[in-house]
Amino acid sequence: MKFWAIPFLVSVLSACQSSAQPASFAEPQPTDTTMEKAILASGCFWGTEYFLQRIDGVISTTVGYTGGHVENPTYEQVCTKRTGHYEATEVVFDPSVTDYETVLRMFFETHDPTQRNGQGPDIGPQYRSAVFYLNEEQKATAEMLIGLLRAKGYDVATEVLPAAVFYPAENYHQDYYNHKGSTPYCHGYRSLF
Repeated sequence: MKFWAIPFLVSVLSACQSSAQPASFAEPQPTDTTMEKAILASGCFWGTEYFLQRIDGVISTTVGYTGGHVENPTYEQVCTKRTGHYEATEVVFDPSVTDYETVLRMFFETHDPTQRNGQGPDIGPQYRSAVFYLNEEQKATAEMLIGLLRAKGYDVATEVLPAAVFYPAENYHQDYYNHKGSTPYCHGYRSLF
């Protein structure tokens, strides 16, 4: 995300602080242990979240920071490119409706997994493409899909890393495009598989 985008954040701050969410993005009940989770980074987390929350079976999404060495980083700290964090999206989904592979396919098909050190016009280590796996099955699924893309000639730069602590971003970043009423500027869908 570029610094020129900051003025837009101010305009959505009050809307983003509202706890109301569209019904399709309702938070899962705390006692429901049947849900599964994915943590994915593909550039500006606004665009990543926008597409992932539209998958049938996704219960909730949270944008935040992961993979770095600073506890509880702020957006301003991450933008310095010195914390080691990725802008990422945590996805909670119902495995009786969708599966991890479907979530990952949408992830790969809505950003450029061949771009290194950024995504679209957003350049910097916080915008790298990465799958943060929570178990060996997720790791194997990510590696399988990357293998399919490489077999098709894509020089995939997406990293496959063990999940690290995930820190939710500030409220004004959550559900950004839903509150703004627009669409991502550096993410878009196209079929890769």
